[in-house]
Amino acid sequence: MEDDRRVWPPGSPDPDPPWNPQLRRTVERSLPDALPPDALPPDTLPPDALPPSARLYGAPAAPRRPRRWPRRAGALLALIVAGGLVAGLATVVLRLAVPDQARTAMLTDATAAVAIPLPEGWRQDPVPPVTGFTSAARRGGEALVMARPSGAPADAAKATAEAAELYSRLLLHGDTVRVVEDRPITIGPYGGHTRSLRAEYKDVVNRPAYLRVMLLTKPGRTVVVVGLLQPDETTSRQALDEVMTSVR
Repeated sequence: MEDDRRVWPPGSPDPDPPWNPQLRRTVERSLPDALPPDALPPDTLPPDALPPSARLYGAPAAPRRPRRWPRRAGALLALIVAGGLVAGLATVVLRLAVPDQARTAMLTDATAAVAIPLPEGWRQDPVPPVTGFTSAARRGGEALVMARPSGAPADAAKATAEAAELYSRLLLHGDTVRVVEDRPITIGPYGGHTRSLRAEYKDVVNRPAYLRVMLLTKPGRTVVVVGLLQPDETTSRQALDEVMTSVR
């Protein structure tokens, strides 16, 4: 029978000759014993033994291993991480080392030209709750401090008593109001007078309230500082008095 296999282009050798088992055994016997049979050159293996890409372009090359970070880059990264940890720790230590006074908020009154350090829990009000005052600070709903400028009085004790009477009627509305302190004071460059009142109520809803008025004077400046506390308790009163007497 005539061999009807087509050769393309005419006259060229057959690109895919039929596999001859006898030829494979002959080739295998001629190879070294250490070379496995599957290591035969691609052109001596049957067509189905390799993928099409291997038959066309040769056996696939071994995949490249991913590049690893150089040792120097790894060391640099470790130094950066360690530096960040040290910097973060230093920041925490510096914050802890800052004195409480440096972190204390401040009530600043440019109109009255005074400043009052505020302990933790206090905040300055954007608008004073009583007309005529130019600054205010409060601690929750129980304590309030306000300041305003004033004219220089002829009699500081009398002016302080009148101011205390006015703010008592305005803010306390107590059934019984008594004076618990009335004396001259000196705070830094200021001299002046202070008067404190305690208001009590007959009903069981309102607890006793405390009002302190200070009139402070220095050359060219007079300031009125008022403190209000409800309920009036010893510890809370001491805290309010400490804020008021820290006027600068």
